[in-house]
Amino acid sequence: MKKISILLLLLLIPVAAGFGQEAAGPTADTGINIPFIDLTIHPAENNQEVALSLQLLILLAVLTLSPSIIILTTSFLRIAVVFDFIKRALSLQQVPPGQVLMGIALFLTVFIMWPTFSNIYENAFKPFAEGEMEIEELYDGVAGPLRLFMYRQMQGSHGSIQLFMRLSNLPKPANFSEVPTYVLIPAFVLHELTVAFKIGILLFVPFIIIDMVVASTLMSMGMIMLPPIMISLPFKLILFVLVDGWYLITQQVVASFL
Repeated sequence: MKKISILLLLLLIPVAAGFGQEAAGPTADTGINIPFIDLTIHPAENNQEVALSLQLLILLAVLTLSPSIIILTTSFLRIAVVFDFIKRALSLQQVPPGQVLMGIALFLTVFIMWPTFSNIYENAFKPFAEGEMEIEELYDGVAGPLRLFMYRQMQGSHGSIQLFMRLSNLPKPANFSEVPTYVLIPAFVLHELTVAFKIGILLFVPFIIIDMVVASTLMSMGMIMLPPIMISLPFKLILFVLVDGWYLITQQVVASFL
């Protein structure tokens, strides 16, 4: 086996040398030739070509981060956190699956954000597709409705905006338009997490009471080894179904954005 391996290695050396000669370094006429790929790379001739390459790179980065941008600038964050809280409050492990809850949160986000998305399509994307708008105007047309949505959710609670303005050493804004987008987005995220946790506390209270009652009853009966969750889970589900929990949660979550 060793002799065969050495023989194959000796046979491959000339082949590799031939490929190395064919894939030589850059030349004055053709630039950089990549082996096995019919592609020629030329160096940038002016600053405009460099700027175009950077714009394409930034565009690809934005497309890669688009799921995170959608999550952090829409109603998805609050809805997803609330649904996770209700699942934990009911002591459910696998039902409903996480993908189902995220799917429900996604479609509720589309329902809530539909007026904003329609505004972006009519006033930004459609004119840009028809050639009536430049890329800078497209950015303003997309960011404007999203900024307005985020600001409306924080009305009466601007502490997070003040926090990031202070951390950025920016002066106090006279109005909403003077708040930079890179300040508004993290402020909106903190606000949404705070609101979602407040809703989660209210959801936990009735189910915690059931857990306490069941645990006290089992302890008084001397059934210490029996897990209280196994007994309290059916009572939680019965309470949740009797009050039509999914209807109430959906109604209150959607109403919190209106």
